[in-house]
Amino acid sequence: MRVLVLGYPEVRRLLPMAECIDVMAQALAARSRGEAVMPLRQILWLPDRTGALAWMPAFLPGMGALGAKAITAFNANTATPYESHQGPVLLFEPEHGRLLAVVDASTITAVRTAAVSGVATRTLARPEAGVLAVLGNGVQAALHVEAMRAVRPVREVRVWGRNPERALAFARRTAERTGLAVRAAASAAEAVAGADIVCTTTAATDPILHGGDLSPGCHVNAVGAGVPGYRELDAAAVAACRVYVDARESAAHESDELRAALEEGAIGSDHVVGELGELLLDRVEGRRSAEERTLFKSMGLAVEDLAAARYVYDRAVSTGTGTWVEFSPEREA
Repeated sequence: MRVLVLGYPEVRRLLPMAECIDVMAQALAARSRGEAVMPLRQILWLPDRTGALAWMPAFLPGMGALGAKAITAFNANTATPYESHQGPVLLFEPEHGRLLAVVDASTITAVRTAAVSGVATRTLARPEAGVLAVLGNGVQAALHVEAMRAVRPVREVRVWGRNPERALAFARRTAERTGLAVRAAASAAEAVAGADIVCTTTAATDPILHGGDLSPGCHVNAVGAGVPGYRELDAAAVAACRVYVDARESAAHESDELRAALEEGAIGSDHVVGELGELLLDRVEGRRSAEERTLFKSMGLAVEDLAAARYVYDRAVSTGTGTWVEFSPEREA
């Protein structure tokens, strides 16, 4: 039995942002139609909580995707040569359970996360939104600039990070790569002031984005705090926005931002309007006015990983990309 191995260069080449945004929209809509099986992910934390191992299985029959992502999350890796998220996506075929591919999960995770924010922004942000604020200056920050440019006419980018030198370097690289006006802000509040789109991509454990910072009509993609113990938005920011999630169950169990806002009495149990997939299917209402603030709380779903991995696998097979490895032999008939 041959298995296809796809690493970073192949995945990045075969998964362009604009195409991944469309694939994510299809996967989220399929899940909201009930066309997916996806239990809550299991997370094993190291005793000192410096890192975690997550197991995320899913089945998307309409896409022929069965499998799981096994990934570690070590946020302190920002000071090392290693990515914060590392591991494989294991893609199987659902007829016989045969392993088809082992795909670099770091790249799948990075691109699909920004692409899902692209879906949310395409659906919720004002059409003319052109001023982007990015909090954070890592891989997700760069990919979110790419995703936002794919769905909205971004003309200006502000970036903020805890390390001013890194933020400045990020601003310079982004300006050179995109040709946009990019500047590093002295504070998160300065970056967000007057912004049409805000993307939070940090590993903050305490809020860095406050309700009073948000301009009327802005759209927020809250990405960094995807597991308990992390929180980028305060309760006032959550309360100020019309809130959507990728999965209600995941958000209810794992989002400290929503939990804290509920516990502090800033929001009620009905504050989440719906899932992004429900919005795509017109089952819930989206933005209702130009002045309304909207928020997409991203948790990250296994169906997103599997849909992206299946897309990459199909393109790799059709283009002759990747490395085939012999695994277990097939039984004789």
